[in-house]
Amino acid sequence: MGIPEYILHILARRDGPPPPKDAGQELLDLLKDPFSGQLAAASLVSALGSSLGFTAFIAICFSFVRPYNQAIYAPKLKHADEKHAPPPIGKKPWSWITPLTRTTEAAMVQQIGMDATIFLCFVRMCRNMFLVLMIIGVGILLPVNVVHSVKEYNGKGTDWTMQITPRDVYGNPQWVQVVVAWLFNFIIMGFLWWNYKKVLLLRRQYFESEEYQNSLHSRTLMLYDLPKQSCSDEGIARIIDHVVPNSSFARTAVARNVKDLPDLIDEHSHAVRKLEKILAKYLKNPTQLPAARPTCKPSKRDRSFDTYPKGQKLDAIDYYTQRIRDLEIEIKEVRASVDRRGTMPYGFASYTDIAEAHSIGYACRNKKPQGATVTLAPKPSDVIWRNMPLSGATRSRRRWINNFWIAILTLLWVGPNAMIAIFLVNLSNLGKVWPAFQQSLSANTKFWGLVQGIASPALTSLVYLFLPAIFRRLSVQAGDQTKTGRDRHVVAKMYSFFVFNNLVVFSFFSTIWAFVAAVLKQTDHGENAWKAIQTADFAGGAFMAFCSNSPFWVTYLLQRQLGAAIDLAQLWPLLQAFLLKTFSSPTPRELIELTAPPPFDYASYYNYFLFYATVTLCFAGIQPLVLVATAMYFCIDSYLKKYLILYRFVTKTESGGLFWRVLFNRLILATILSNLVVMLTCWVRGEGFTGGIYRPQFYAVTPLPFTMIIFKVYCRRAFDDKIRYYSTHKSANLQEAALQKETRLRNEKLSSRFGHPALYKPLITPMVHSKAQNLLPSVYRGRLTDGREAGAGDLMSVSGYSDMYALDSMQGGRPGKSAKNLPGFEYVSESQMDFEYYKNRAEFTEQHGGGEMYGRPSTPGSVDEFSERSQSRSASPLSRGHTPFTAGIPPRRMANMPDTGYSAVRSGSMGGYESSSRGRSPLYAQDNGSSSGLVRHAAGVPMSPPIYSRDASVDRVQSPAQMSGIASPPTGPGPSVGALGGGPRGYTGLAQGDDVEAPDADPTQYSYFRGGSRPTRQPGEGW
Repeated sequence: MGIPEYILHILARRDGPPPPKDAGQELLDLLKDPFSGQLAAASLVSALGSSLGFTAFIAICFSFVRPYNQAIYAPKLKHADEKHAPPPIGKKPWSWITPLTRTTEAAMVQQIGMDATIFLCFVRMCRNMFLVLMIIGVGILLPVNVVHSVKEYNGKGTDWTMQITPRDVYGNPQWVQVVVAWLFNFIIMGFLWWNYKKVLLLRRQYFESEEYQNSLHSRTLMLYDLPKQSCSDEGIARIIDHVVPNSSFARTAVARNVKDLPDLIDEHSHAVRKLEKILAKYLKNPTQLPAARPTCKPSKRDRSFDTYPKGQKLDAIDYYTQRIRDLEIEIKEVRASVDRRGTMPYGFASYTDIAEAHSIGYACRNKKPQGATVTLAPKPSDVIWRNMPLSGATRSRRRWINNFWIAILTLLWVGPNAMIAIFLVNLSNLGKVWPAFQQSLSANTKFWGLVQGIASPALTSLVYLFLPAIFRRLSVQAGDQTKTGRDRHVVAKMYSFFVFNNLVVFSFFSTIWAFVAAVLKQTDHGENAWKAIQTADFAGGAFMAFCSNSPFWVTYLLQRQLGAAIDLAQLWPLLQAFLLKTFSSPTPRELIELTAPPPFDYASYYNYFLFYATVTLCFAGIQPLVLVATAMYFCIDSYLKKYLILYRFVTKTESGGLFWRVLFNRLILATILSNLVVMLTCWVRGEGFTGGIYRPQFYAVTPLPFTMIIFKVYCRRAFDDKIRYYSTHKSANLQEAALQKETRLRNEKLSSRFGHPALYKPLITPMVHSKAQNLLPSVYRGRLTDGREAGAGDLMSVSGYSDMYALDSMQGGRPGKSAKNLPGFEYVSESQMDFEYYKNRAEFTEQHGGGEMYGRPSTPGSVDEFSERSQSRSASPLSRGHTPFTAGIPPRRMANMPDTGYSAVRSGSMGGYESSSRGRSPLYAQDNGSSSGLVRHAAGVPMSPPIYSRDASVDRVQSPAQMSGIASPPTGPGPSVGALGGGPRGYTGLAQGDDVEAPDADPTQYSYFRGGSRPTRQPGEGW
């Protein structure tokens, strides 16, 4: 006989309160439901009011602040050329809204590129899709759940947020879940199919664009995993002929081994930036220098590291000056000797016709001729060159290791995620296990309340801020060969991380904990394990957890609108610029980069949108209000993101819209996950026997996941090849048409355009504020002559000394006035610390959209004699109406390269370009390696085919003819001639073109009709 309940209450009052639990027991009780604090804080009404209120307030403030801060809110209006400039925008507060409604997709492809257009199409698709799903979900599911829900239990009414869920709906009404699930699937498939067709049309438009038609990568194939015997130009041609024997003539170029040259250039850039930072801090106040000169420890990557006294600090200015000098000399020597090094197991083959190149790529897509892989070539700026030499086995092993570490990281984050939810969301929980903290919490309630409101979101945001960088680094280590491919893998990995930790773990942690605890408890009492698992009813616990967590996800999605408004206001860039200028000593380079259009982080935003869509689809049948919150979010953000992409952000590396397949596959997966939730609902609450034998609603939704898989296979076969390839078959008359075209010496452009950037990338020059111009010589203890501005020519020795008197340089435009500038430093005035003055230079544009956005090619060789000249407006205020590659005027860098041969014939400013020369560094006595070796001592960018004999070589002295853009006959030893490193002989002295036919050419040889008339080499013989 049981004891009456009122007697138990009397005994409890008599015996006093129960003894307090120890810290370990408290922690175990908290771990049973670690996210209860977050769920308790969920309030739908307050979340809706605060989100919409703050969003409207920020949007209004932005409307009034924007016209007076165009450098932050519309930098592309100022910097982009006419071809890529966004629509003009007025000064009125509401003027920014009009272009968002009038700009069409066709115009956006031209203005912002394919990747940005696909992004906006995806956001617009999500907006329209969730609006339709919201109408069905709220119009059908919500009324049925409210009508058939049990309103009270044991005299206690249920909350309205639970009445609109299927938690308390049993039996026959659950057929509505089946009907809505089928409707949702067909609606999602309809939107995905429609947008797949739209992406196909956009890709065809992209293929026909002038920029794509004139680009070299569009008609080029990339081959990697080449066997050793095929690591030659002829070997690449043989591999292609193995698959497509009747292909036309290809211009092939195998890659060269640059060894440690990329690392040397990176170290040089790091050293220059360090020197700039040191000088900016030391010369911050030129009228009052610090008493002590700056010091530093030597770099461990310095080859002279062991020669310095251990533990002793060095003069920072002198050390980095010497460090830069040593690196530049070493870079010059490596560049000069790169032709004598071996080949690498990858290369490129270029054709005269885009359709033929793509048809060959399509024919080779599922084949590995001689073990090699043949794909369409990406843009040279998209290639991760350090991973190109990796073998297939190495990449496979690295991918396996990479996936292993990502799985470990995903599992390890479960613990910190639970701890943040337990202790930072509700600090009183921390006081339960830490008595000393409980005393401080009780004494300082307001302070710790403020910390509680900031700590959790700040720490979580900080983790998610660095998460994309971590995944990018892991993807590079895994062997990804392109930057855009790496970003697609980052989207996939981050999506898995978010879904597992923020959806699965968040929803089922308490359920799994209770399930395992119940099973262990029953097995401890001698019960069978399988029977204990059946008794625990994991399916019922998971369903109840879904219903209980659903209000939190509504508030979570409502609060995302505030994040979209903060993105529009660009609060972080404003704060970053303020802190940098106020509490730091920014270098001129940092200030210039602040004014440049920033790159758009596609991986992060795609991951967020996919995660929001997955959460919404999974909870759509449980809590229909999530559809309202998500539809509202995409309605607002579709316009805000459109403004930011049109006027502020640029695409760092263009992929041509290849993100679409990743997005499509994740939405298919999200739909399948939502089908599994519907199946769970029908299993737990559908009509049927207790034993689970008869559940008609469950079996009615079982085909849904298989329907989505079939739909995915159909779309892949119907669209993917047409999206990927310009042409999938070779026309019978294609070869004849190619033969009738004007002969194109593609090998010249191939060796330059697709050569490793380390072979032609200019070395950066230290930038110093002009206010320290007169003071710099007194603090700089290195050589003060024979730098980039030195005009001594042959009067000076290589060490900076001479037995002849050298005159000072004169100021430009002021004859007779000494410049008194320390040569080799670039002086930047306050008025010129703007990206507008430097957007023609690769060192600035490579991180901000590339040169195409600003009216110049991003890499050498992209504009040639076969491409139409750009008709866009001038890309620089100093170019006076000429683009950097206007006929008859050499590029800005080539025009400014000083002549190292005869100082008497030095020319000043040419063609309206800056008169300050950027050809050499003052930090060492030799000429700059960035413009020597394969770069500077080759001919200028060819405006017409070279006029000299192919048997001649290059002169290491740049003549006045070269300064004016005319290639002079080479007269001395040196690398091959061509545009910034390439030439008729590629990277070696072997001919690749057919410009001159050797008298002993044999038409019966294999290479006679393919690579010109160079002599035949046996496979594997090398260079």
